[in-house]
Amino acid sequence: MTPRTSGGLLRRHRDFRLLWCGETAGKYGAAVTGVAMPLIAVTTLHADTFEVGLLTAASWAPWLVIGLPAGAWVDRWRRRPVMLAAAAVSLVLFAGVPVAAWCGLLSIPLLLTVALLTGTAAVFFQTAYSAYLAGLLDPEDQPEGNAKLHGSASAAQIAGQGSGGLIAQLAGAVNGMFVNAATFLVSLVCLTGIGFREPRVPRTERPPRALAHEVAEGLRLIARDRWLRTLTLFAAASNLALMGYQSIRVVFLVRTVGLSPGLVGGLIAAVSLGGVAGAFCARRVAARVGDARATLLFELGLAVGALLMPMTAEGPWVVLFVAGGFCVTAGVVAGNVLKAGFQQRYCPPELLGRLTASSAFVSYGTLPLGALLGGALGTALGLRAAMWITTAGIPLAGLILLFSPIRRSRDLPASAPVQPHHEVPVTS
Repeated sequence: MTPRTSGGLLRRHRDFRLLWCGETAGKYGAAVTGVAMPLIAVTTLHADTFEVGLLTAASWAPWLVIGLPAGAWVDRWRRRPVMLAAAAVSLVLFAGVPVAAWCGLLSIPLLLTVALLTGTAAVFFQTAYSAYLAGLLDPEDQPEGNAKLHGSASAAQIAGQGSGGLIAQLAGAVNGMFVNAATFLVSLVCLTGIGFREPRVPRTERPPRALAHEVAEGLRLIARDRWLRTLTLFAAASNLALMGYQSIRVVFLVRTVGLSPGLVGGLIAAVSLGGVAGAFCARRVAARVGDARATLLFELGLAVGALLMPMTAEGPWVVLFVAGGFCVTAGVVAGNVLKAGFQQRYCPPELLGRLTASSAFVSYGTLPLGALLGGALGTALGLRAAMWITTAGIPLAGLILLFSPIRRSRDLPASAPVQPHHEVPVTS
């Protein structure tokens, strides 16, 4: 860790600055892909609504398949090499999409394969990244670090989603994938330059069922603690609804509302401004009212704005999509900032990897289901009806928080209760 001096983290902490630059570049590329991949499917391969939803589901499906063992594996390894390997795999795969198009090999099955493999790399990167940050920063710096990373991720989404539509319109959606590949190259360079080195994880002899035991240990971290159980169940329900509408929003805006790809990217970028606002306000609001109350305000109060999005129409009515999406994004990002800080201070560092993976298995595991749900509803009932159903689920998910211990608390606890020696403290 870097000695504590005056000034913000980005000014005084070189390693955090490099991590921040690499992560921001990766988020920008992911945002470009989030617009470019559905546009490739819709405009180049003429995919139907269900196929577009299936494409989104494929990128999140690895959390269901390998999310749990990934946490146990990451806790056995140093986290930085895992992040480097994941970034390198993503670089090669995304660069391969336009190359396949030039060779006449581009197809929906190929896009699904790329989505699955890059999603697998993302599982390992995200699991390792969450645990790595807790070792890189001193505990008193972690709230600022989380806020800066979430804020820059939202800013990168704004730029990436806006330019993703523009790139698709000017150079073609397929060529936009080169931009994403380049961002993972930047991420690789930044991660390579970090001077902080984790201590080598000691090799220990593990019994044959050690992996299953470690996976179960991570699930117990969540199941036995009311705070983490509540937050994880809420995240699962919320993500089901969020991905339900996000998987079809590009198709909805292009085919139902009648917007051009460039304007679609601009609207989604404007929605992402809410993430910057949420990251900026999260710690300030939590300091005034407490982080438990702030979580309720962000995740339930702002979520009601989601109901504006299905009313979007051509002309000035597109502002409804921006206003509703802005509120939802602000609430989600602010809630994530508060949850990340809570998790890092609540969980012992040696368990953060499997904690992150276990929580993600439950909460991210509903993302592919939400994408499939959005595609199925859009096919069966029409895109506008599907938008109404999925966006209504966002504020409904917030009721899990309202009927939980969070409603009766000002702040989330600072540390887990002491457990017997044969058990582990529980967290999200």
